[in-house]
Amino acid sequence: MASEVHMTGPMCLIENTNGRLMANPEALKILSAITQPVVVVAIVGLYRTGKSYLMNKLAGKKKGFSLGSTVQSHTKGIWMWCVPHPKKPGHVLVLLDTEGLGDVEKVRLKDPIVDNQQAMDQLHYVTELTHRIRSKSSPDENENEDSADFVSFFPDFVWTLRDFSLDLEADGQPITADEYLTYSLKLKQGTSEKDKTFNLPRLCIRKFFPKKKCFVFDRPVHRKKLAQLEKLHDEELDPEFVQQVADFCSYIFSNSKTKTLSGGIKVNGPRLESLVLTYVNAISSGDLPCMENAVLALAQIENSAAVQKAVAHYEQQMGQKVQLPTETLQELLDLHRDSEREAIEVFIRSSFKDVDHLFQKELAAQLEKKRDDFCKQNQEASSDRCSALLQDIFSPLEEEVKMGIYSKPGGYRLFIQKLQDLKKKYHEEPRKGIQAEEILQTYLKSKESMTDAILQTDQTLTEKEKEIEVERVKAESAQASTKMLQEIQRKNEQMMEQKERSYQEHLKQLTEKMERDRAQLLKEQERTLALKLQEQERLLKEGFQTESRKMQNEIQDLQKKMRQRRICTIS
Repeated sequence: MASEVHMTGPMCLIENTNGRLMANPEALKILSAITQPVVVVAIVGLYRTGKSYLMNKLAGKKKGFSLGSTVQSHTKGIWMWCVPHPKKPGHVLVLLDTEGLGDVEKVRLKDPIVDNQQAMDQLHYVTELTHRIRSKSSPDENENEDSADFVSFFPDFVWTLRDFSLDLEADGQPITADEYLTYSLKLKQGTSEKDKTFNLPRLCIRKFFPKKKCFVFDRPVHRKKLAQLEKLHDEELDPEFVQQVADFCSYIFSNSKTKTLSGGIKVNGPRLESLVLTYVNAISSGDLPCMENAVLALAQIENSAAVQKAVAHYEQQMGQKVQLPTETLQELLDLHRDSEREAIEVFIRSSFKDVDHLFQKELAAQLEKKRDDFCKQNQEASSDRCSALLQDIFSPLEEEVKMGIYSKPGGYRLFIQKLQDLKKKYHEEPRKGIQAEEILQTYLKSKESMTDAILQTDQTLTEKEKEIEVERVKAESAQASTKMLQEIQRKNEQMMEQKERSYQEHLKQLTEKMERDRAQLLKEQERTLALKLQEQERLLKEGFQTESRKMQNEIQDLQKKMRQRRICTIS
């Protein structure tokens, strides 16, 4: 549960040592133990702009992420703090404080962002996002120009401005912080390099981030006391600042969503751990981090575990339900079918992105082998049970034969009567299983010479009667053999029918999952389409015809994909 997360303070998740990134094993161990869905909140920005202070507030602590009191940065790499989510029971809030942007050794210390032009220009890293990360592994020259794939997994954008000294107004009219952000994201008319440099970060933010929010903060205390900020109580701070921080935290807690991958896949600690490793390894090897590859790599791990989880569930259910030997093969197959259906459900719930259904095919193969193993065990248990019964029931008769009780006139008829009585007693015994008749016939066949010897020594029978009796025994044996062959054929038919039912069950559950996934993807695309249409409308109103046409092309491509997905059927 979320209450099991016990981090007393932040820990470095990704170390940045001389420009080389490495994931911290201790931090990964913490992530691997978090089974609940995670809500990830990351903060980026320049050095000494109050990032760590806000993150400590989100963690509900006064201390944690290092604020520092000098120009020297205290955040080398990415630091992580996992705490129970204060407003989402069963969720874990993962706070990530990043190393400050810019070379602090070469930047003159001055008041932070107070000008919207400067503030937006300092977000130049946003313009490099689509060049530093890829959404798909397949090469496509136009991929970076299409924001649809990025919008589906980019986070919400929250812009914070500290020590804000400007009046919130535009064209002489008061505006909200969000309206100020919209105003700051307006593009400039013009085609010069200066205009392009001005427009690019704003255009990227408008296109790629699905939801945008702005918060402004007054100066918390007099400048001389800023170095002691983490030691001060709220009553020692500016009341406006205290309220602004409270509003910010409340918004983050209420609006930050569970981290979700394409297709509605909720991320927990182990999944986040896998994504971290995949991205760090890609960057360390000089490759571009690829969202699609990261998800597929995660899927490989999860789907393999899903197969084992499903098989374990099957074995548990069969172990609880099956009592060997079963009376009939169909009884065993019915129990198999119920357990198999549940196992497939377990796999379907736990798996995702099963390309070409390879893992589900692996599950089908393993379940088929498990079924065959149970059938073999069932057959062996029946054989052992029947052999023991035959020994127990017929051994007294064999002793009587050895004693010569039936080697006398009329002995054959006495022997046959006793044999019939014992066969009846054998048939009346319960839970002999599927080998009952075959084991009996094998036993009787092994005693044919003994039966024939008793027949031939019985002086009360004529030669003709003996011949008739021999033929009767042969006919009875042939009839039993025919019955056994028919039974074997019926068992084979039952096994073939079960294979078909298994295939249909896999297909049924796969079809339902694919329909759910398709509906989820359409929902995501519809959300992206609505955002693109809104942005296109804004571009048109602002008079940016070229950017509007580019957006229109993206909209048409997305609409084409959506039409194809809607008419897609499962073959």
